[in-house]
Amino acid sequence: MTSGHVPHTVEQLCEPGLAVYAHALREGRILSADAEQTPCLIDFGLLHPDPDDMRWLHPSAPTAALPRLLRTFEDRVEEEQRLEARLASAFEPFIAMDAGLGSADEAPAITVLDGLERINAAIDRATRDSTEEFLSVQPGGTRPPEALAEAFPRDQAMLGRGCRMRTLYQHTTRHAMPVLGYFEQLDGDAEARTLDEVTERLFVFDRTVAFIPASKDRSVALELRHPALVEYFATTFWRLWRLATPMWPRAALQPSENGITPRQRAIATLLVEGLTDAEIAARLGMNIRTARVHIARLASTLGSHSRAQLGFSIGQSGILSPS
Repeated sequence: MTSGHVPHTVEQLCEPGLAVYAHALREGRILSADAEQTPCLIDFGLLHPDPDDMRWLHPSAPTAALPRLLRTFEDRVEEEQRLEARLASAFEPFIAMDAGLGSADEAPAITVLDGLERINAAIDRATRDSTEEFLSVQPGGTRPPEALAEAFPRDQAMLGRGCRMRTLYQHTTRHAMPVLGYFEQLDGDAEARTLDEVTERLFVFDRTVAFIPASKDRSVALELRHPALVEYFATTFWRLWRLATPMWPRAALQPSENGITPRQRAIATLLVEGLTDAEIAARLGMNIRTARVHIARLASTLGSHSRAQLGFSIGQSGILSPS
């Protein structure tokens, strides 16, 4: 149980985590159960599982951990800058298209919504006005029960008006009881499907307005009403939808093949691309501990004893070949 642990960034290591890490360094290893209250140590790579005995965790050497954590922080800043540049570049032609169009009484083609209160208010308005279709992409794992409870009356009212609702999740949500219970309660034309990877969060209402995040912490969003932009996002959604696996109401199981599950196959694809454990976890919507457990099981199935050997074994096994 980790109920007492408050999530934090790498530059704000918590006191309990520092104490457990120091103990692990003194002893050379520590029981996994003794680190349950400090998941940050695994998230930041200060502790890692023993591939031969998952009950134990080994500490990373401080001289190796510190430069790696500093690089992670620097990479995060650089990635934010690259995302800002790409977003500005992507929207430049659309802004040019919009120049001179519309009247002063019309809603702007692109509105920046700063703050969760403004974002939620705008989404509430779009939900109330929707009469035909609501498309959404929800990346990550399970959604918090309180968020689902807040969304339920809005979504049910929309379904009651005859709208259809289609939601794309990641495979990590397939067995999330709060999400399954949420869909069981809805009455109307609602379906959900899942993929290994999806886009960032996306809402499209009646192909007239779309919402996308404009900051990594989702405290800033864009409200898009330009027809070309909204149509682009709606088309992207439906292309992903056709590739996705039904989750509700026609849930489909994903059996393993030759001992390799679809989740492990997805991880293998990212491993051969050279992604780190943290990057794989983020791409597949799982926490880093779960990703490392899958990687350890994949290595065990393929008989690999190191990260380098695992990449070679994946290539030799043929598990990524199209079937």
